[in-house]
Amino acid sequence: MTKFNELNLNPKVLKAIEEAGYETPTPIQEGAIPAALEGRDVLGIAQTGTGKTASFTLPMITLLARGRARARMPRSLVLCPTRELAAQVAENFDTYAKHLKLTKALLIGGVSFKEQDALIDRGVDVLIATPGRLLDHFERGKLLLTGVQIMVVDEADRMLDMGFIPDIERIFSLTPFTRQTLFFSATMAPEIERITDTFLSAPTRVEVARQATASETIEQGVVMFKGGRRDREASQKRKTLRALIDAEGDKCTNAIIFCNRKTDVDICAKSLKKYGYDAAAIHGDLDQSQRTKTLDGFRDGTLRLLVASDVAARGLDVPSVSHVINFDVPGHPEDYVHRIGRTGRAGREGKAITICSGRDEKALAAIESLIQKEIPRLDNPVKVDEPKPEAPKPEKKVRPVESKKSESRKEREPKARGRGRRDDSGRSVVGMGDHLPSFIALSFDERRAG
Repeated sequence: MTKFNELNLNPKVLKAIEEAGYETPTPIQEGAIPAALEGRDVLGIAQTGTGKTASFTLPMITLLARGRARARMPRSLVLCPTRELAAQVAENFDTYAKHLKLTKALLIGGVSFKEQDALIDRGVDVLIATPGRLLDHFERGKLLLTGVQIMVVDEADRMLDMGFIPDIERIFSLTPFTRQTLFFSATMAPEIERITDTFLSAPTRVEVARQATASETIEQGVVMFKGGRRDREASQKRKTLRALIDAEGDKCTNAIIFCNRKTDVDICAKSLKKYGYDAAAIHGDLDQSQRTKTLDGFRDGTLRLLVASDVAARGLDVPSVSHVINFDVPGHPEDYVHRIGRTGRAGREGKAITICSGRDEKALAAIESLIQKEIPRLDNPVKVDEPKPEAPKPEKKVRPVESKKSESRKEREPKARGRGRRDDSGRSVVGMGDHLPSFIALSFDERRAG
């Protein structure tokens, strides 16, 4: 079995790796690091949680150990789809480069341009950025990419999902064609293959797992949820979530709960807190400081349940996440792999539970087709009351219509509005039809004579 000290890494990098507690590289690291150190382009395809970040940070730090950055001209560039993933790469850089005098800058949204400009002006060896913020700095004239020697694209398939491919192509065009490119993705869609064919030169392809497969250390299960009344379905689903957490007991030391929509993330987190669970929400609409505070709490164990949108599905490196719960079945099958990849990392065991309603069965079938296995069905710990069928309405009794001959005069006569009034002959005044008062029937002359 290969050891890190056999990969020709810088001795100071090896010291940092040893202090971090690692001895043996993962398959993606073992395949990508030697090729990167030789200066070759690398196309890495591996499932999430297999150590892709170290696959490029370790050789990049070794290659940059000699030399010095110039103002506004970074020597290397790492592109990430989300702020969380960019921050994670920055932490890895700090861990492995702590014995070397290399500088870095993190360009992400939610942070002051002024602070980032100051870092770039001093010159950085490693620039870690999201595509949008990077182009913002470039268009403001604060950044030049002509000095980039190594360019890394991380989670390329997520870049595709988020619509960043045009930005990636533009950034490639701004960097020297002599650059070295390290390109990593969990899946290889046709659009991504087109980019690699265009911008990578005879890359070393390192593929350590079947495309979009889940780690074998993750125990998977799905609860087929059938709601009752439509107006109570959402609350019944949240009740099922709470019951699943309770059923896991002490085995659920912490968990990430994924929802498809940001509004459901907030609602779910508030519901859990209402019932006494230690939970907090994280999604793209939250302030960056709040997102950082929430993630820090989840990492250090002070927060047990993290309710998240897919913004946290990648790049959240917490090795000891015991459970992932999909409150919603993801719309894209690949997202299922990325979500459950937050547990069972670094060889640990994990558990992933998905709640599937009737409308999500097609999406579940697509996931099972992608991972090429059937996900075991679990019993729903909550018995949802079936809607009661409506009682048949009693038949109305139709009153038989009697002939006019059998009707009494009283039944045929309408009720009088002016009850108590009578005409000259003593009969009740019931209308102005056949029952005219006698004085009205008199002629004008007879009335004058009277």
